[in-house]
Amino acid sequence: MAFDFATPVERRHPEGGYPSQKWHRYAEDILPLWVADMDFRAPPVVVEALKARIDHGVYGYGEIPASLTEALCRWSATHYDWVIEADWQHWLPGVVPALHFAALALTDPGDAILSVAPIYPPFLAVAERTGRQAQTALLAEPDAPGEPWRLDIAALEASITPQTKLLLWCHPHNPTGRVWREEELAGLAALVERHDLWVVSDELHCDLLLDEGARHRPLAALFPALARRTITLWAPSKTFNLAGLTSACAVIPDPQVRQRFAAACKGLLPDVNVLGLVAAETAYRDGEPWRQELLAVLRTHRTMLESHVDRWPGVEMSPPQATYLAWLDVRRAGLGEAPYQALKERAGVALSDGAAFGRPGFLRLNFGTTAAQLAVALTRMDRVLGEQAQ
Repeated sequence: MAFDFATPVERRHPEGGYPSQKWHRYAEDILPLWVADMDFRAPPVVVEALKARIDHGVYGYGEIPASLTEALCRWSATHYDWVIEADWQHWLPGVVPALHFAALALTDPGDAILSVAPIYPPFLAVAERTGRQAQTALLAEPDAPGEPWRLDIAALEASITPQTKLLLWCHPHNPTGRVWREEELAGLAALVERHDLWVVSDELHCDLLLDEGARHRPLAALFPALARRTITLWAPSKTFNLAGLTSACAVIPDPQVRQRFAAACKGLLPDVNVLGLVAAETAYRDGEPWRQELLAVLRTHRTMLESHVDRWPGVEMSPPQATYLAWLDVRRAGLGEAPYQALKERAGVALSDGAAFGRPGFLRLNFGTTAAQLAVALTRMDRVLGEQAQ
């Protein structure tokens, strides 16, 4: 390999790392496999570009350079077969803020915001934080071990009321790792049109499709009639491990929706981090070789994880088709009412608690770490989860 995904990077101790939510939330004897933050160094080409920008020595208020919008246009056309325009792009510091500003821009107080569960926790907080009603429909659980989670259109439609105005969608899906089939998305698109809904499509993990030859198609590209009512959210943060540089883009084809979104953001957000702009442009322009090697590593790690899950009685997992996140059903694993706490205390491994995603009894595991660190964590889990069969 041309890039180093094997050497652990010290992230916990002050002399060799920097404070991070992932590594500093827990005691030193706890291995963190929770928040969606990989333990790999960013692409060297991005690191070099950041060094050059830092050497300039002046970090004033930045502008969105034409070279960045052009780089994202090329990336979209090349990777998603979707031709977008530079002026469709609204860059801002993060996808989570974008979810909230979309709610403010597209709905009124008292309107309802719909999402599906399990789902990335900030989705579930948007309505309350913006003074709207929260509505949640459940995804259909796998029919058998190893089968995928499914979109239940009937359950989703049953959740809609006259107050429902906005659907928060995740494509590919966090936390299950589903890559939605075109037939599923067609049913979703028809429902959205039928009920005259706005859509925010969080496509943050779309460049991390793990199956060989898989290709992402944005919701707004698959169904052009939906584009006028859709805000698509992208960022280099997950793909290239740049989360701390807070750089994301809302792609909004409709000029009136774009104007409303920009007005909602005004005065409530800082400009995008100047280093984040450099990192995003470099990643989209020159980061493809690194991404391809990352995907190979993540496929290997997924296989390693599957081999361990097979040893854990009462634990089920649908192998993720995208992301570096695995969604574990531990309801029958004998871990009690707080499986997250049980594994932290007994195995020394911190995963994400499924309750925060709207589904207690599940855990989300981040396998975006070095093979050595992942092996240690899974071996610790072997000892605890293997005990349940005794």
